[in-house]
Parts: sequence; structure tokens; C-alpha cells
Amino acid sequence: MEKIYEMLQLQNELNNDTNGPKWREGRTKNGKVINWKRAITIETAELIDSFPWKHWKSIHAKPNYENAKIELVDIWHFMMSYLLQHNPLDEAARMIDNLKNATSDIKLTQWQNDKVDEYLDIFEELMALSLIKNDSEMLQESLIEQFFKACDAVGLSFEELYRLYIGKNALNQFRQEHGYKEGSYQKIWNGKEDNEVMQEILEEKPDISFTQLKDELLKRYHMVAQL
Repeated sequence: MEKIYEMLQLQNELNNDTNGPKWREGRTKNGKVINWKRAITIETAELIDSFPWKHWKSIHAKPNYENAKIELVDIWHFMMSYLLQHNPLDEAARMIDNLKNATSDIKLTQWQNDKVDEYLDIFEELMALSLIKNDSEMLQESLIEQFFKACDAVGLSFEELYRLYIGKNALNQFRQEHGYKEGSYQKIWNGKEDNEVMQEILEEKPDISFTQLKDELLKRYHMVAQL
């Protein structure tokens, strides 16, 4: 529960910083409409593109499991935001704790191209749930359960989800602090996307703290900015 609370609190802080303190009312500080479930829908489509489902090109391509995990972490940002919009933090934490061990009968790490529809159904079900036009507790719980089934299908444990979320949250805050909204931020660092750099740091230093990660990102970004 400690890690669940930490992630929810970090997400709340990120939303306050980027969208304004009244984001739970469904609009940013600039009056832009917020739709977390639509964001889940779009990110799930990007998640599906991590797998070689297209029959007209790259038919022998292999799944990109690492990218799939990052896409699931992106979805997790929106999933927690959606829960926090409709529930007190304690209730959101309870719902997550109750459903975080949901498992899938399908394991996409055993990929076979002739089973693509069977495999990707788990993500399309998540997308279908995100398109339902109500916000009942039953729907919220179904979304959480399906999300964790999707994580299980690609071998993303709760511990790894937590570690990658902390990394991505630190990166998102770092981006905001260095001109992301204004368009001055450099996303490519020495030929690598900043997401990749963040993952490399986590692999090199798996026990790194949130603050230490931001410091390491700053150090590496300064090296890029000086080129």
C-alpha cells in the first residue's frame, strides 16, 4: 500500500502542477477539457502498435516488449488520474490494492503471429472499457482489473510498474521544468529519446530515489544542451 499511496500522491502533484489545482473539475487552469478515459484509449492504441499486427508490412517483425511496458506506464498515469478525479485518495488506493494481482490466461511473451487477434484482445478490451460513457464504481474497477491483466500478459510486475512509473513521473516533471510546454525542450539526447535515457538510468541504478533520478536527468541533459 505504501507504493500505491506514493504513486497516487506523485500523480496528484503532477496534475496540480500541469493542470492546476482544480483539475478534478474536468478542466485545466487554461480551461481545456480533460478526458482521462480518451487518453487511455489513445495510449492503448499506441500500446497495440508495439506488436506486429499489421498484415501489410513488417510481417516478420517481433514484438517490442520494452515499449509495450512504457506504454502501460503511460496508461497508468491516466488511470490513476481518472480514479483520483472520482474518488478520495484512500478509496482509489483501496481499489488498486484489491485488483493489482489480476492475472491473464494469455502470455504475450510467448508470441505467435498466427494468434495475433487472440493476444491483442486483452488490450482491445481495455480500450472498449475506456470508451464506455459512465464513471460508475463498477466501470472503474473493471478498468483497473483489465489494466493489470494487460500488465501480466506482457510480464510487467507490480514492482516493475512502480519503478518505471517513478522514472516516468520524474521525467514528466523534468520535462515541464525545462520548457516542454513552451516547445524549447530537447527530447532527443545524443541520438536517444529521453525515455530511453531514463530507462538506462533505472537499469544502472535500480534503487535510485525520485530526487536522485531527477538530479541524474539534469546532469545528462546539461551535457546534451551544451553540445
